[in-house]
Amino acid sequence: MAEQGDADAQSALGYNYYAGKGTPQDYKEALRWYRASAEQGNQYAQSSLALMYKQGEGTPQDYKEAVRWYLASAEQGYAMAQHNLALMHYNGEGTPKDYKEAVRWFRASAEQGYASAQFNLAFMYKNGEGTIQDYKLAHMWWNIAAANGQEDAKNNRDIVAGKMTPADISEAQQMASDWMKVHP
Repeated sequence: MAEQGDADAQSALGYNYYAGKGTPQDYKEALRWYRASAEQGNQYAQSSLALMYKQGEGTPQDYKEAVRWYLASAEQGYAMAQHNLALMHYNGEGTPKDYKEAVRWFRASAEQGYASAQFNLAFMYKNGEGTIQDYKLAHMWWNIAAANGQEDAKNNRDIVAGKMTPADISEAQQMASDWMKVHP
């Protein structure tokens, strides 16, 4: 099916070559199949292709190409790509450093329940990078990230709580609880 142009099959074949599943690991072949699928708009292949460019696997490292493909996938709503695109903006890799764009993409990913994005969004609120400094929102997002398995989030939440009033902590906890009810 991949040979006939099926984007999902091409993406799956790309993964098999990338991971060495059922075939010897071959980054060049993975890149070829991911690209064929990505060019047809497959968001998973776009994100995987971006990762290969970011890490220089099967191709020279190229952050601009990584940003290009992460953006294509992120715009389709793929949470992992949104998170990774946010990191590219945060670090200024392949794009100028832009904390507001980092917050934008971390938030898009966090809203979908992606725990790493929730953790990083909280960090942005705590430090006021790309957004206003807001300990309540930092506490809320770290609380949510902790509930989603991010162990470090608990420690960070507790540290920021030390800078908050008991009323603010209570409000942040309620905000997290309300968010989790809407986003089970």
